Amino acid sequence: MKHAHAFPAVSDPLTMASAYATGYRDSKKHLHPTAPLDDLRKAFGGDLPAKGQPGEQVIADLIQAAEPGLVGNTQPGFFAWVMGSSHTTGVAADWLTSIWGQNAGIYQCSPAAATAEEIACGWVLDILDLPREASVGITTGATMAGFIGLAAARDEVLRRTGHDFGQDGLQGAPRITVFISDDTHVSNLAALRYLGFGTRNIEPIPTDDQGRLVMRVLADRMALIRGPKIVVATAGHINSGAFDDFNALADLAAEHDAWLHIDAAFGLWARANPSTRAMTTGIERADSWSTDGHKWMQIPFDSGFAIVKNKDAHRRAMDISASYLSEAPEDGRNATHFNPELSRRARGFTVWATLRALGRDGISDMVGNHCNCASLLAYKLEGTQGIVIHNDVVLNQLVLSFDRGRGAQDSDQMTHAMAEALNADGQHFFRTTVWRGRKMLRVSIVSFDTGPQDIQLLARKMKSLWKEICG
Repeated sequence: MKHAHAFPAVSDPLTMASAYATGYRDSKKHLHPTAPLDDLRKAFGGDLPAKGQPGEQVIADLIQAAEPGLVGNTQPGFFAWVMGSSHTTGVAADWLTSIWGQNAGIYQCSPAAATAEEIACGWVLDILDLPREASVGITTGATMAGFIGLAAARDEVLRRTGHDFGQDGLQGAPRITVFISDDTHVSNLAALRYLGFGTRNIEPIPTDDQGRLVMRVLADRMALIRGPKIVVATAGHINSGAFDDFNALADLAAEHDAWLHIDAAFGLWARANPSTRAMTTGIERADSWSTDGHKWMQIPFDSGFAIVKNKDAHRRAMDISASYLSEAPEDGRNATHFNPELSRRARGFTVWATLRALGRDGISDMVGNHCNCASLLAYKLEGTQGIVIHNDVVLNQLVLSFDRGRGAQDSDQMTHAMAEALNADGQHFFRTTVWRGRKMLRVSIVSFDTGPQDIQLLARKMKSLWKEICG
């Protein structure tokens, strides 16, 4: 499908991109891609030109090729995944970040980038009310944030046994056991694999019907296994939004001299709102936390936070040093102490700008609004025969199935049919998931502009479509 555009008569690609971008965010787009893969390959394909082309033509061609394959995750009708919608102030700061072209690896490469990041990291600790002595690395997302936190965990629990990972690596190291939910997010398993852990290093712990660790089983398993230990817990289950028991976990970790890491890709921000903060009680007692900025905080992509209570352990795991990377006593913060990158984007500018645009009250209100929207949707759907809510709605997540009473296989088919029907008019974007062996519709409410009016519309649409599907 071809899209016609009236581009401004300019010879500057920056002006053209700016003019297009301003209109793009304000327009109501079809939330689903409209071009099949073959069309996208044709639009982007062809031989690379021998000679460079004018910038304004390249930008026009890029827009023409890309737009039919874009997904409307910046719009209030997007409910498929927890992705956020990129606050416009953060986007503007992201443009400037690219224009300035700063390498934020070390302070001397860009004092401005280093200082913006330093201040923004302090704000993050303050908003989340985590130990102020903790160190923060701004990284690509929650997967890499988890990697950093677990790298610090690996090195530190080995150090406590007398093994120097910096000198000896994993060769001859005591066996580490990682205790983790059997329902954990796949990114945690990926991070552990990157760090040299295999499946035999992992002790999966069963979970309850909300995805929370069963503490009795965890305590029994930890008592049976000797050697260094890491425990990975969850704040905001990917499907249910549930939280583990952090005080009980911290007590258990202390008893076994284990490192407690919290996967809190979006749930950690519940601490920013008084009505949801209680679910995170005790989370500040953990050793490390991983969370995203591009999810609930609406910061443009390439923004995750690796937070580690023991700054020395963080630096031992991540520090990059070389003779040409000179440091002066008067220098500020070097990001290379806390990230596995040397050349890196100046992520601190977008974080600083977005947090400042939202403000403390704005962040609290946004978290509260999305959680209230989830509760509103549950309220509107409750009592509708055949629409089943499978989770306790405690955060911004719902997990639904659609059941005519004809067995699990039929329910799975009906849930798939509902997702297809919801997506049909292009005004909403949904995807199904499999949880507890059943196909379910996952509703994630996290777009900045989603409000109660959108939820009222969605509830009416769901009930009407379900009536049609049931015949």
